[in-house]
Amino acid sequence: MKNAKKAIRIGAAKRGALALVLGAALFAPREASAFCGFYVGGADASLFNNATQVVMMREGTRTVLAMQNDYQGPPEGFAMVVPVPVVLQKENVKTLSKDVFERVDKLTAPRLVEYWEQDPCAPPAPPMEFAQPGMAMPTGAVRVESKSLGVTVEAKFNVGEYEIVILSAKDSSGLDTWLRQEKYKIPAGAEPYLKPYVAQGSKFFVAKVDAKKVKMENGHAALSPLRFHYDSNEFSLPVRLGLINSNGTQDLIVNVLAQNQRYEPANYPSVTIPTNLDVLEPTKAGFARFYTALFDKTLAKHKNAIVTEYAWDATTCDPCPGPALDPSDFATLGADAVPGPNQATVTPATPPKPGAPFDNVEMMMRQRVQQCWQSRFAQKPQLKGGRVDVTLAPGTPAPIAVTKNETGDAELAECVKKGGEAVARSAAQGDPKKRVLDFKLALTPQVKTFGWTITRLHARYTKEALGADIVFRAAPPIAGGREVRNANAELEHGATSSPVNNFQGRYAIRHPWTGPIACPSPRRGIWGGPPQGEGNSMPVAAQNLAFVPRENVQLTSFLKSDVPELDVKAIAQPSPAMPPLPPPSAPPPAASGGAPPSTESRGCHGCALTPSAHDAGMIAALIALAALVARRRR
Repeated sequence: MKNAKKAIRIGAAKRGALALVLGAALFAPREASAFCGFYVGGADASLFNNATQVVMMREGTRTVLAMQNDYQGPPEGFAMVVPVPVVLQKENVKTLSKDVFERVDKLTAPRLVEYWEQDPCAPPAPPMEFAQPGMAMPTGAVRVESKSLGVTVEAKFNVGEYEIVILSAKDSSGLDTWLRQEKYKIPAGAEPYLKPYVAQGSKFFVAKVDAKKVKMENGHAALSPLRFHYDSNEFSLPVRLGLINSNGTQDLIVNVLAQNQRYEPANYPSVTIPTNLDVLEPTKAGFARFYTALFDKTLAKHKNAIVTEYAWDATTCDPCPGPALDPSDFATLGADAVPGPNQATVTPATPPKPGAPFDNVEMMMRQRVQQCWQSRFAQKPQLKGGRVDVTLAPGTPAPIAVTKNETGDAELAECVKKGGEAVARSAAQGDPKKRVLDFKLALTPQVKTFGWTITRLHARYTKEALGADIVFRAAPPIAGGREVRNANAELEHGATSSPVNNFQGRYAIRHPWTGPIACPSPRRGIWGGPPQGEGNSMPVAAQNLAFVPRENVQLTSFLKSDVPELDVKAIAQPSPAMPPLPPPSAPPPAASGGAPPSTESRGCHGCALTPSAHDAGMIAALIALAALVARRRR
């Protein structure tokens, strides 16, 4: 089960057939997930890929694709084949650590929250301040052409445990034959799926794994996540190859990171998941079953749609089932491959010797040079960097001079000279010796460590329903799924346009106040954390959705509120043991966060989130599901 953590899940075939590339082996023929290629094996045995997670980062024409594969199969060598638009070189590919994929999946997953009505007679809480949103082998073309097959090895290199070959092909049948001649056992009938990629000029990223470099545990290979980047005018995800061995329904979940930008499908219908629904308390023991029922109902009304489940600044969340992303996460997922504008930087051309005492004169002079360099670059962006030497001669008619200026900019030299006069006077008092300070002026691309919006898109389809690879387009920001109420104390519903992206799939269990109400003007409908000593404040995230049994699940059995966009009426009622609410003496004020929607990140003031306790019902469900998976694998 732990292998099903997905940012993208990709599918599996029946036992005895090759799994799809970047796929999640769901073990049941009906449950599969898909992505952009397939596994090809070097041994005559079945390969299974239990889980793949993918995060795409987009900036300008640059796409960074990060993926984690969880392979189960024989220890012999195998490879995965992914179509890419250009020839990749070694500098385009790297291996990653796995932790970031779990953080992405948990951050964007639909969440279940739990609220308790606060004491209606308690004095109002003071307003809270909310934080602002956050901020090997040589590379090169190695051409080994086969005239008969039309296949060319465009590049070849090693990264971690992967031996990577970039192929081009003139004919899909030739590519199919080449892979087979290279001892790769590929799925029968693969050639028609390869054909459209060959026709459009795609290259093929073949990442072969040296089994000797991979630790195998009970037939399970722990592969390092891979990341590669390329430039293309079209932002798309190649999923058709993942259908080669599909014989059932597939799930696809993709997380897209972009600078202050949400994305949606351009060539499929787009819809947001119904959000801010109140549900009954038993939903805690079956949240994933509730959510899959809601998701399936959404797709039943919106055929072939791709569903937006999350769109939010990636450095903040409310509520948070896991930590938000930080600058190191963005760099891991590709921010270092999509650098921002150049920044004018100054460093010593001759680095100080280890253990050298602090040089106050050098530090002050470098500050003056930095100010001049930044100012001149802002006025004249075509300037190039270079070495600049400043000579200090205290007590002489020319106490400061720029003796080398590789930038060629006279105004820069004049700025450095004027700005450094105070430094020269200071040097005359403390260190009257003549000295030369050398500096390296450079233009360093800035790595964007803030401003990333993350969009989670979820599709579910059959081989027949998926007609084309998914193309993405920029979309306007939306909000929804927050504890925000209008003047009538009504909770916001659905997705609405907004200055910033603040949308999430959020579902709530609410516990009305059951204690005494002795004040003359009780304030009802103020929701917050659990009474002291009761409950928990951790949310539940709906993960591993492709593994959730869908039989005999009634959406209405979970609902406490209607779902008007799906024409669903809640028929379940609150538990009879729950005492009825006394009538409010005044219109209930807005709950925590009841102010108009804000562009700020909202802290969880007055929010308590669903406990992650493994109660008996949840444990029983997990045991039953594990048994079902085990039977299907046998």
